[in-house]
Amino acid sequence: MTTSLELTPQPAVPATDNRLTGVLMMLGSGLSTQVGASVGALAFPVVGPVGVVAVRQWVAGVVLVAVGRPRLRALTARQWRLVLGLAAVFAVMNLSLYTSIDRIGLGLAVTLEFLGPLAVALLGSRRLIDLVCALAVAPAVMLLTRPQATTDYLGIGLGLLAALCWASYILLNRRIGRELPGVQGVGAAAAVSGLAYVPIGLVVLWHHPPSPTALLYAVTAGVLSSAVPFLVDLLSLRRVPAQFFGVFMSVNPVLAALVGVVVLDQHLAPLDWLAIAVIVAANAVALSAGRRRDHGL
Repeated sequence: MTTSLELTPQPAVPATDNRLTGVLMMLGSGLSTQVGASVGALAFPVVGPVGVVAVRQWVAGVVLVAVGRPRLRALTARQWRLVLGLAAVFAVMNLSLYTSIDRIGLGLAVTLEFLGPLAVALLGSRRLIDLVCALAVAPAVMLLTRPQATTDYLGIGLGLLAALCWASYILLNRRIGRELPGVQGVGAAAAVSGLAYVPIGLVVLWHHPPSPTALLYAVTAGVLSSAVPFLVDLLSLRRVPAQFFGVFMSVNPVLAALVGVVVLDQHLAPLDWLAIAVIVAANAVALSAGRRRDHGL
């Protein structure tokens, strides 16, 4: 997951060197996210996806509370409902994604997860180009989930659940951004989600005692997949337009597939690579068209 930071002030026309720096930072953020997920997967045999997600949620909670500094006592009942909803989305999204990674691999799981923001972009538009994107994505998804001797339908279903959660995150984050200034809402939700995982994580780690190496993998996943991307995205959004930032996020499934090959030795079939390329292209076109529409371009 990459945090939405549209409220961050941005320059109207970034300088060329700033844009190049921003691109390199976004690429680093994407690689950090996927490397973190792959490193976390190395701890699955010891503590399982639930143990890794618990540690990741704790790390994310500490970082986002420190950055957002939410004033929890000042929240109204309406704001608390939004915060609790976003916290539930955080908790379910990361658990479903990491369990999906454990079952079907990093590249396929992240690609399925990216159907969430794509669905939001497509359903919120009536443009012909979005219809074309939807028609292109449908066979690509069918190709990715095609029946095979080793097809893991539960893993596919969990990847799609992560996509639903990401779509919910986008919609909730838009609402919570209007209710709370800056990133206070995200920080509050991360704190609640981290606290909810305290008893769960303690039970899992009690029954599956982590080795120092496994614990290091889980903490590294939290740092690389939560702390580093959040802070780097804050800085990169000061150098590139939000439209370009949203489109560039679409490279994450490709990065995930490449990292899966290098770190986890998870190789994909040529047809899977083709399906990933189609979904990435559809994401980029839909997000770009949607941003142009929102800004009246």
